[in-house]
Formats: sequence, C-alpha cells, structure tokens
Amino acid sequence: MTATTQALISRRSAIRWLAWYLAAGGSAKQVFAQTRISNATSASDGDALLNLNWLNRITWGATVSSLKQLTEQGMAAYLKNQLKGGSYSLPAQAQAQIDAMSISQQPMTRLVIDNVTQRKALDTMALGEERVAAQQKLQDQLNQAGGEVTRRFLLRALYSPLQLQEQMLWFWMNHFNINMYADNVRWMMADFEDHAIRPHALGHFKNLLKATVFHPAMLRYLNNEQNALGHINENYARELMELHTLGVNGGYSQTDVQELARILTGFGVNLSPLDAPAPRVTPDLKAAYVRRDLFEFNPNRHDFGDKVLLGKTIRGTGMAELDEALDLLVRSPATARFIAHKLAVFFVGEKPSAALIENTAKRFSKTDGDLAATLQSVFESQEFTASLGKKFCDPLHYVLAALRASNDERVILNPGPIMGWLQRLGEPLFSHLTPDGYPLEPSNWLNVGQMATRFDIAKSIAPNNPNLWRTDMQKPPEPAPPSQFFKTLYEDSSVAALSQSTRTALEQAKGAVEWNFFLLASPDFMYR
Repeated sequence: MTATTQALISRRSAIRWLAWYLAAGGSAKQVFAQTRISNATSASDGDALLNLNWLNRITWGATVSSLKQLTEQGMAAYLKNQLKGGSYSLPAQAQAQIDAMSISQQPMTRLVIDNVTQRKALDTMALGEERVAAQQKLQDQLNQAGGEVTRRFLLRALYSPLQLQEQMLWFWMNHFNINMYADNVRWMMADFEDHAIRPHALGHFKNLLKATVFHPAMLRYLNNEQNALGHINENYARELMELHTLGVNGGYSQTDVQELARILTGFGVNLSPLDAPAPRVTPDLKAAYVRRDLFEFNPNRHDFGDKVLLGKTIRGTGMAELDEALDLLVRSPATARFIAHKLAVFFVGEKPSAALIENTAKRFSKTDGDLAATLQSVFESQEFTASLGKKFCDPLHYVLAALRASNDERVILNPGPIMGWLQRLGEPLFSHLTPDGYPLEPSNWLNVGQMATRFDIAKSIAPNNPNLWRTDMQKPPEPAPPSQFFKTLYEDSSVAALSQSTRTALEQAKGAVEWNFFLLASPDFMYR
C-alpha cells in the first residue's frame, strides 16, 4: 500500500469513525450498541443473515466456504458434525508449517529433559563468552517453543474444518489458564494443549479436569510440586476449586482447601532422564511410587491421613484419593452452575438469564458433564438465537474473524504479524499472568483505547498485508491485491447484514482497500 493510500485511509477513516462516534453521543459503548442493527427486509434475507451470524458465533469467523457448506448441509447437520469433533486434515501449506516445528518433531519429555541437561551443563561452564552464547542459545530455544505453540494454534484456528472444537480448545485453555512464560513451562504447553485439553474439549468434563490435574505444566505452574507432607502448598488446591470447578461462591471453606491440598501432596514433576534411578521410597510405599514421563507421584511426600472434603470422608489410600475428590468436585451442583455460566457468557452474552444457566447446568449434571450435550443445550435456547450478531468480539475473535473472512482457505505463511496484533490488543495467547485467564465478558474489551488499536490493525489487514505471506525476512514483502472475500460475504450476497451508517460509509470508499478497511473498522464487524 502506498503512502498516499495509507494517508487517504487514515484521513477518511478518521472522519467516518468520528461520525459514528458522535452519532452515539461520544460513548464508545453507545456507538457500538446503536449502530449494530440488522437491515434484513425479507424472509430470505433473514435466513441468510441468521446463517452468517450463526457461523460467526459457532466458528472463529464466517468465510465464503463455510457459508456455502452451511447452506448445503443445513444448520442441524452442520452443528452435529461440529459437536462431534475429532481429527481433521488441514490445508497442506498449514500442515507443512506445523510439521516443521520442533514441538511436532520431538515429544515434550525429550524437549524438557534435554533442556534441563543443557542447563546443568551450563552451570559447570566458566564465566565468559562461551557461557553467554550457551545461555542465549537456551533462551532462544525456549522462545522458539513458545512461538511455535502460538503459531500452531493460530493455523489450526484459521483453517480447521472443526471450528467449534478449536473455539472450545481456546475456551478450556483459558479456563485452565497457564502462563507459558512461567519457569520452563513453554516446553510443556504444546503437550498440554494436545494431550490434556484437545482430546476432551467436547468430551466429558471429568476426563478433561483429570487430564489437567496430572499434567506437569499445571503442577509446575501452580506450584503443586512443592506440596508435600509437612510443607503444604495450597495454591493449586485453591485454584482447582475456585477457578476450575466450584467457582468462587461454590460453597467450599478454607478447611476444604486445606484438605484438598493434603490430597494433592506428592503429586509433582520429575525432570530427570527417564532411565534415571527412582527417588528413594520407604519399602512399604515402594509399590505406590508412580512415574509417567514427567509426572511423578512420590508416596514419601504424600499425606496418607484421612481427609474430609466437602463433608465427605476420603480415606488415605494414596493416588486413588484424587479420583474420589475429583468425582465430588465434578458432580457438585456448584460446578454445573459455574461451567454453565461460563459457557453462556462465552456463547450468548455478558449477562445470561438465570433460566439459561439453570437449564444448561441441568444438562451438564444429567449427562455427567458431557460437554457436547451441554453446549447443544445452549445452542438450542432462544436466548442464544436472539443474541446472534449482538455479542462484542474479544480481540482474538476480532482478528481471526477478519483474517478468515478476508482469506478464506488461502493459507497464511507467516503468522508473526497476528501474534503482534494480539499483543497490542492485550490478548496474547497463553500469556495471561494469573490463573483466572482472560475475561470473557465483552465489557472488558469495549473501550476507546481498544477501538483505536483495532482501527490501526484493520488498516494493516485491509490491503491484504503482504507480511502474512513473507517467508524470507531478508527480502521486502511483495505487494498483493486486496481480497474480495469481504464483498462476497457482506455486499455481493443477499445478506442485508450491515447497518445503514456502515453502508453509507462503504458507498464512499475509493477502491477495494478502503472498502475493506471501512468494513473492518465498522461497529458491525466488531460483533459476532
């Protein structure tokens, strides 16, 4: 894009943005609430608009291809396939990028143990340039692992045919949030995503919860490897109840936190080579020792006394105590309500009705935590349908929707700019500092500063940013023609999806780049 075009977009966009803003009385919240109005004028227009808005909620963003598929299959069949989840094939160019990553070529255990071995060798080196270079190499490897996890997630989210599964993957990664920049957790994040979260994202909640409890990334992040008989660390026990199951008002006490922490004693991480001798365990407890890759249950560190959790006595038998405790947590009505509320906020809106939460919680309990069945209850509700097109996008949904709409099945070869945009918008992947995860409520993202940044990012996406296809960073990016997918979705079709103020702005656009930009910067595109 030339400097002249850039300046034209900036000037014209600023005028249009100011008009939208002033029309709503100068309030960022008002401007989006008032301009997001459907213009559907006929039954066919209404059906097409429903399909578009429905896709924007079920997927990371509607595309020409997905809209065609939905129209051909019908909503019921499309949803059934999405709720089933499972394995899938990515476009060849996307899969090739993932296959080339170190996290794809080596298992987590080897990556972590190799890194630990190198760090121990580093400690024996004399101070000097060689040691500095070795330290930098280790840091570069750690940074590479973190970058690969993020790029892999973006490629799957953009191009997976099972879009609902990818949304739920992010939902649960956020629910069981781990800041990957803690300690050496970056080496573990790819495995946490693929083996703790992905297989259970649409499965049963207890299986999902149990997979996270036993994963070394979670045990390390929430300090449970420091939790031992005589040296109790309550950190993970508290988050397990407050953030992962019962919720902050779930009816548990400080005593319950302490008792769960006792149950979790001895659950930790072993970073030594797999063929290293096991820690010394007293003869009577030797059979109770367990090591699975990096996970370790050390009975020497476990409190074998009886515990009373949520009013129920749990006998001190060792690892089996945890399974009994998880059953109590998962089957508590408080957990059903807590999960139902979070799903309703994510898929419906900031303040879901008590009736929706109650009905969803009942489905969760009745199906013993079947997540696909629970989600179907949400999607079948009138409240869900009424909310379509009215839920403000968080940064990740906004960026992915823009890229999916503008590129459809064309594969981005350099996700680096996307990572930068998410950083600027305040939602970099797997980087939330505290275990509560990013907020799901739209009000947390709806402010003037956020809109100004989105405005700038829209300016980058509108001309079909050539950096997204730049594989050789030594060469300047080659210009690319602006995408026409936006027009296919929002103008050339019969979908009357845009408010009148946005249509008026689009009519004044000078060319495809400016048309794209006006759409991406419009209040309409900020909603799903």
